[in-house]
Amino acid sequence: MKCSVVILNWNGENMLRQFLPSVVQFSQAPDVEVVVADNGSTDQSLQVLKQFPTVRTIVLDKNYGFAEGYNRALEHLDAEYTVLLNSDIWVTADWLTPVLRYMDTHPEVVAAQPKVRKYTLPVTGTPAAPDETLTYPFEHSGAAGGFISILGYPYCRGRRFGRVETDKGQYDSIVPIDWASGCALFVRTRAYKEAGGLDAAFFAHMEEIDLCWRLRRAGGLIVCIPQSVVYHVGGGALPYNNPRKTFLNFRNNLWMLKRNLPKRRLWWVMTLRFFLDYAAALFFLIKGQPENAKAVVQARAKARHPEPEQ
Repeated sequence: MKCSVVILNWNGENMLRQFLPSVVQFSQAPDVEVVVADNGSTDQSLQVLKQFPTVRTIVLDKNYGFAEGYNRALEHLDAEYTVLLNSDIWVTADWLTPVLRYMDTHPEVVAAQPKVRKYTLPVTGTPAAPDETLTYPFEHSGAAGGFISILGYPYCRGRRFGRVETDKGQYDSIVPIDWASGCALFVRTRAYKEAGGLDAAFFAHMEEIDLCWRLRRAGGLIVCIPQSVVYHVGGGALPYNNPRKTFLNFRNNLWMLKRNLPKRRLWWVMTLRFFLDYAAALFFLIKGQPENAKAVVQARAKARHPEPEQ
């Protein structure tokens, strides 16, 4: 098998109905399979999947979270490439070809991502294919390739902090990046497994950035291939201002820095981050979001633990 496109699902029956048809339609090739790994859903997800006889289903016994759920799914796969694809992604015609062709001819590339645009669900009716004659904003989680600032903050081509640009072709070049978005992450299956996969302790958020950092430390290259385009709803599991999301982002970011930064940089980055993180907590308080402020303080406390915990 050349490529396995794997969607991790948890109680996402509506997303499967809305977005799986595009994945099935535009991923048809003799050497490509579409796989849904169900993370212990209690809704009608498994019944919905019966409507897609060509889709391979892997049933996990409980919700293992994003990271461990994918790790367990990949135990069943041996394709040359695996695509970790969110359930709220609308893919486009021939979306696989540019990325797989590039990785085939560049063996040093171990992971990649397409260009990720924002998909807005219509108020009523069935989701429709995006109109390619229109311009769309980039989607927050991925945009046109991820990078990490000198202080360890992730950002993207097309997105810095909360500001998201409209895609007007300004980032259509193939470039090396620091990390590829987990919403549509192409990875060599062997490299994924040799790196230990996603860190299950992260549960969700930034686990793909940590994985990409480890892949680069092992000598691999990660790129964005903007000739492939997908549309992502984003924020489906947790809204951007959700305190749980705030906690995971701050805690996991600190873990990631501790594990991957060289010691000569780690001490001064962590010193500056101490002040910056508490400034962020104060900012949340000023904005009237005390639960988010509390989440930042709790994240810093949990990040001190030598053994990660969910």
